[in-house]
Parts: sequence; structure tokens; C-alpha cells
Amino acid sequence: MTSLPISRAELSNLVIDGLRDILEQSDRPIPATLDEQTLLFGKGALLDSLALVTLVVDLEQRLEEQFGLTLTLADDRAMSQRHSPFRSVGALVDYLEQLIGEESGSD
Repeated sequence: MTSLPISRAELSNLVIDGLRDILEQSDRPIPATLDEQTLLFGKGALLDSLALVTLVVDLEQRLEEQFGLTLTLADDRAMSQRHSPFRSVGALVDYLEQLIGEESGSD
């Protein structure tokens, strides 16, 4: 198995930090606990479609600035998956690990 240039904990923190920033900027309440089970999008989730797009763009920028990784998170592949990679923090971290693993393997 190829070692990723960024750990799962770092990815999780990156997503949670981005989520927290978006919630603060939009004056939405921030739950006491933000973790991998936190729902991002869909019924009972924290984000509407505009906030989700903002999070995706923010994550793409953070990944490039902090880790030198250029990824496209919202593409046909992401949108056509049976289980949305944007449903929860954990699902998004799983998807990020997959994309980064593929990117790292193509070097």
C-alpha cells in the first residue's frame, strides 16, 4: 500500500477546520462536536448546497496551499457515486484519501 503524503487525521482536521470556518462565516450554529460522523449535506446536515460548494472550493485551495496537492473534488465521478462522498466528514475524508492515493500512485 502506498503511503499518503498526508495522514487521515490531517485530512479530517482540514475538513473540520474548513467546515467550522464556513459555519462561522455564515453565522450558523456550530455543534459542540465536529467529527467524522458529522453530516455535511442532506437531510439533517449542517450545509446547504451553496455552503457545500464553498467547502469544496476551500478544501481544494487548502490542499494545494498546505500540501501541494491539486485535486478536483466535485466532478462527474464524485457526483455519480452511489454513496455521496459529501454526506459526512468521514465520507469526504475517505474520498480525499482515495483521490490522494491515486494522485500519489501516478507519480
